[in-house]
Amino acid sequence: MNNRLYGNLIFELSKEGRKGYSLPKNRFGNYEIPASMQRQESAELPECDEMTVVRHYTNLSANNFGVDNGFYPLGSCTMKYNPKINEEMAALPQFTNLHPLQPQETTRGAQAVCTLVKKALCELTGLAAFTLKPFAGAHGELTGLMVIRGYHESRSDDARTKVIVPDSAHGTNPASAAVCGLEILEVKSTKDGLVDLEDLEKLVAIEGPNIAAMMMTNPNTLGLFERDIPHIAKMIHDCGGLMYYDGANLNPMLGACRPGDMGFDVMHINLHKTFSTPHGGGGPGSGPVGVRKGLESFLPFVSPYESGNFAVVMRAYAYILSLGKENVKMVGPLATLNANYIKECLKDVYELPIDGLCKHEFVFDGLKDKSTGVTTMDVAKRLLDYGYHAPTIYFPLLFHESLMIEPTENESKDTIDAFIAVMRKIAEEAKTDPELVKSAPHHTPIGRVDDVLAAKHPITTYKQMINDNN
Repeated sequence: MNNRLYGNLIFELSKEGRKGYSLPKNRFGNYEIPASMQRQESAELPECDEMTVVRHYTNLSANNFGVDNGFYPLGSCTMKYNPKINEEMAALPQFTNLHPLQPQETTRGAQAVCTLVKKALCELTGLAAFTLKPFAGAHGELTGLMVIRGYHESRSDDARTKVIVPDSAHGTNPASAAVCGLEILEVKSTKDGLVDLEDLEKLVAIEGPNIAAMMMTNPNTLGLFERDIPHIAKMIHDCGGLMYYDGANLNPMLGACRPGDMGFDVMHINLHKTFSTPHGGGGPGSGPVGVRKGLESFLPFVSPYESGNFAVVMRAYAYILSLGKENVKMVGPLATLNANYIKECLKDVYELPIDGLCKHEFVFDGLKDKSTGVTTMDVAKRLLDYGYHAPTIYFPLLFHESLMIEPTENESKDTIDAFIAVMRKIAEEAKTDPELVKSAPHHTPIGRVDDVLAAKHPITTYKQMINDNN
């Protein structure tokens, strides 16, 4: 890539009088814009010829890192490969030309797909019914909590305004509960990283009549399977609350167990994590919500057809059909195998705070040798030099130097072994040349950023950058 020239900002490439566009012939006539709506000054847009524009944005796109470029071990995100067959199915003209407001009788094919998707999700999760309406995981999470709140209100149980959230739960749980107008009660984890049953029993004893639900991520954000779910579910159900399952970590459960069978009443699914649809970069995506039998009436219904973000739903269904009944059962076990393989190969040089079998992901607490002063941030930056996307860092907050790794089930042993070799090399560099690691990255288009300065004084416009430099 030519970063010396075309890697500059488009405004820096601008030359007065140049243009790289042409407008089509106007077929609609000319209409005067009222003076009150007209700009007083011309828009400050860059002026570039077509070749400059094409080269700039082509070079810029090459700086993006995605799962199609290389290994993406981002913990808690399940950055699995998006099979191209998914795109082909979603691109069929019978689906791409759908409009959400067209008459219901003209959408029979889309309705059939949605019915089949919901049926598949019910089978995979052990729940009775699903809605495809939510357009993101967080949207689904909010919808699920609104289902729970609606259930309690239908029983005139208005005192249930509190939600129990473990400190090892997915990070969006307390935020979604707060948006829904619910109060969060945190339950602590044991030294083994699982829900502290004694702490939970105390909470239930005190707050029982006020508990609307308990939100759980299983496996939790430490990658550990919560073994006491039946006991926990009984505690919450006995006090009148419902169990909510965050589907962020559903991927390792496929083929192993189902949330509905564990005693969960409501859940959402992140289709981009478990069913290989694109990560939305803020959306729109898809976050289907499922409920147990008896809660179906609390799901949202919007006419004319149950599509949600249909293109994403279609991609997920293509993935499910591609794997089939037998192969979908291998997703969870293979994700678990890959994660444990990496963990066991690196735990002699990276600090493993909780040993034992993990599921799809695990957490290191930085390097085992702390004397070098090399932090988790430094390791993450150095990985960029070797062409790897960094794992999730400094989350979960249970450890000071969290390094959260999730390989997914898709990656080959060759890819994983190469990643392990680089991680070991960085650990060795931290001992022999710590400054090399602390000053990384060295080979990326953008070097080390001052994170503190960027947070305190973000530069968001070209004009601001020019003014700051002058």
